[in-house]
This record gives sequence, C-alpha cells and structure tokens, in this order.
Amino acid sequence: MALTRIGLAGLAVMGQNLALNIAEKGFPISVYNRTTSKVDETVQRAKVEGNLPVFGFHDPTSFVSSIQKPRVVIMLVKAGAPVDQTIATLAAHLEQGDCIIDGGNEWYENTERREKAMEERGLLYLGMGVSGGEEGARNGPSLMPGGSFEAYKYIEDILLKVAAQVPDSGPCVTYIGKGGSGNFVKMVHNGIEYGDMQLIAEAYDVLKSVGKLTNSELQQVFSEWNKGELLSFLIEITADIFGIKDEQGEGYLVDKVLDKTGMKGTGKWTVQQAAELSVAAPTIEASLDSRFLSGLKDERVEASKIFQGDYSTGLPVDKAQLIEDVRQALYASKICSYAQGMNIIKAKSSEKGWGLNLGELARIWKGGCIIRAIFLDRIKKAYDRNSNLANLLVDPEFAQEIMDRQAAWRRVVCLAINNGVSTPGMSASLAYFDSYRRDRLPANLVQAQRDYFGAHTYERVDMPGSFHTEWFKIARNSKI
Repeated sequence: MALTRIGLAGLAVMGQNLALNIAEKGFPISVYNRTTSKVDETVQRAKVEGNLPVFGFHDPTSFVSSIQKPRVVIMLVKAGAPVDQTIATLAAHLEQGDCIIDGGNEWYENTERREKAMEERGLLYLGMGVSGGEEGARNGPSLMPGGSFEAYKYIEDILLKVAAQVPDSGPCVTYIGKGGSGNFVKMVHNGIEYGDMQLIAEAYDVLKSVGKLTNSELQQVFSEWNKGELLSFLIEITADIFGIKDEQGEGYLVDKVLDKTGMKGTGKWTVQQAAELSVAAPTIEASLDSRFLSGLKDERVEASKIFQGDYSTGLPVDKAQLIEDVRQALYASKICSYAQGMNIIKAKSSEKGWGLNLGELARIWKGGCIIRAIFLDRIKKAYDRNSNLANLLVDPEFAQEIMDRQAAWRRVVCLAINNGVSTPGMSASLAYFDSYRRDRLPANLVQAQRDYFGAHTYERVDMPGSFHTEWFKIARNSKI
C-alpha cells in the first residue's frame, strides 16, 4: 500500500470519530491502538461509512512505518501517564522532524514539558484541544492547536478541512500560540462550558420550581429561546432533553436522571488557574461548587428531612413575565461567565507571553464545540473593535445589553431567593457585575482590618504613599 498522510493512536470514541472524519475529508490515515480489537472495529466502521481510506495496524512499528515523512501522529488517549506511555511507544520508531500531536484534555504544563523533551530528540510536538464531543469529532470539531508552529504547518491543510465550517467566518481552527497555549485555551473553554451549563440548569430550576412549567412547556420555551440571542448548542440540546419520554417507565427521562453531576477536572483546573492569576471568576467557581454539592446526594437527602418546610412565598407568578425575565437573566449572566473566561486567558497570555488573540478564539468557538453559540460572533466583534478590551462587560454593545437586562436579572435572583431556589451562577454573575461597576467597594474596611491585625499597611485616596496606623493603641486609648 502507499504511505498514508497521517496516523492516529488511541481509538476510543473520540479517536475513532476523528480518524473517520480525517479519512472522509480525503486524507488516508493509519490507525493504531494497544487493544487490537479497537483497530479492527475502526477499519470496519470505515468500510461501512463509505469505504473510507483508514488502514489499521496492530503494532507500533508497522503503524509508524506506514506514514509518509515527515510523519505526523495524533494521540487521543487519557491525559496523564497514558500520554507519556504512548509517546514512549511512538517515539521509539519516529525520526528527526517527525511530529506528535496530543489531542486530549491535558494539563498545559505537561504539554510544555513534553514539547521540550521531544525537541531534545529532534521531534516536534503540539498540544491540541478538541471540542465537540463524539459528534464534533466525526463531523467537524473546534480545534485549538498550540506548540510548534512548524508542526502546525505540517497539517494545517488537514485541520482546515476537518474542523467545523462556519459559513461567515471559516474553519473553526487556528494556530493558538506557543507552548501549552492550545491546552490552556481548551481548559478555559471547558470552564466557560461549566458556567454555561450551570446557568441553564438554574433557568430550568426557576421556571420549574417557581413557575411550575411542565416538561412540555420547558421544551417549548427553550426551543423558542434557541431562535434568538440565546441560539446555541447547549440551549438546543436542552430543548431536546425536555421532550424525551422515559422508555423504562412513565413520564419524561430528565426527571429520572440522578441529580449528581460528574466532571473530569478541566473546570477545577480553570478555577485553580483563576486563583493563581488573581482573576475573579465567580460564575465558573459557582458552577464547580454546584457540582461538588450535587455529589453530596445522600447528605442532601438527610438535610432535606431536617430543613423541611415550604420555602415558597405562595404568591401568584405571571408565567409569561417569568419566562421573559429568566431569558434576560440567563443572557446577562452568560456575558459575565464568558467575560471571566476571557480574562483568565488574557492574564495567562500576558504572563507567558503567548500573544493570544481573544477575538480569534471566539471565532473558532462559533462551530463544532460545546459552547458554540450565535453570541460568540458578538464577542469576536467586541475584540475586533478593541483588542485591548479590559473586560467584555465594558464593550459598548455588551454594556448596553447588561443595562437593558439588569432589572429582569435582579427580579429573577430575588424571586429565586424568596422561594428558596438556589441560583449560585446567576447570583455570582450579578454580584460580579455589581462589584465591577462600582467605583468604590467596602475593600477599604478589609484593608484597614489587615493593617490593624497584621500591619500590612494601606494606601489612601487623598495622598500617595503607603501608610500604617497603630489602630489598636488608638482604639484602646479612646476607651480609657
């Protein structure tokens, strides 16, 4: 057989689908997996799905040898030790100038360590975020490659065809930047995704618990929302979920799903990085905390017995007004969540000297990925207007949208609180906005307290310099 254009190692769901996507776009691909049955399964799928040019190999030697030089191999294996093991297996057969691409959700510092190690062996390395789940991998994901620019140029033509295609803005892929920037951007993308999902869940909770909407009504509401400014993949699938009946019993399936949210770690990493960079990200943090709390199912069941009672106000609710208010609150909260994510990326880019283009990131998230939304076009335009935008909230268009929606936003948060319904994401977003918009916060008191007990000093509003006051002595003397 002729040599293939590219190789892919790791044939779980994502790996299989990406391999078939690459082959379908006209690029012959070699595939390999330690469990050989996965190789045979992928080759069989390729035949069934259109006799696609996918060639399977059961050992790394023949796999690597089947790829044209300079060889490019994509890995799609579980982050951490399995990546190092796969690299060791592949690198033993690769030659100078060949390239390895890690397409998993890897910690960005691991990517930078591996890039340096590969460089010492004469190999190129890319860490590439892949978003869109199995459907995206098969039909067009959002791709975030970072690391060796030379390696990116090797496969740019493949990635441009394999990525999701958005008619007005092109393929959802771009060279992100140096080092682990691709993995970092994908990590924050996932953090934003946490926030988005939490806010949607809160909108659902308020509409169901306070507005008493049925699943049928919820499906109708979310379907309608998906025709306007909230048009997005997550709103679309949420509408779908509300319409699916339980095949195992009565009623709707969503009501039978256990209220415990899983996670794989990227949201936690995002929050940790926000803290490391001193960037406020309360909406994303609230979404992570909500997942932690959801995991305490047994404790919550017991607590519900202790704190029994009707927490609702019992006041009548105008359903149509509530639906409109929640829509506006969801949109305003969403702006805050994305603003926080972009600020984390901006801070890291500044720290590492990556020179990341925030508008371009918004562009490649418009298709293929989980957070794809019409809203992202607005974000791209905001950064096109001002690439040095301090915060998405102060872009003139977004600022006006926040102001237009804040009354509804406040009504929803107050209504939820008064009815005992937790809205941590919406509440955190509103608090973020209210803190950011104020020219003076009570932080003066906190700094005074720090100086009182720890002599940490403070600055003054009326004169330059650093000051310390013997607060304790003055207070004690005043009491004598």
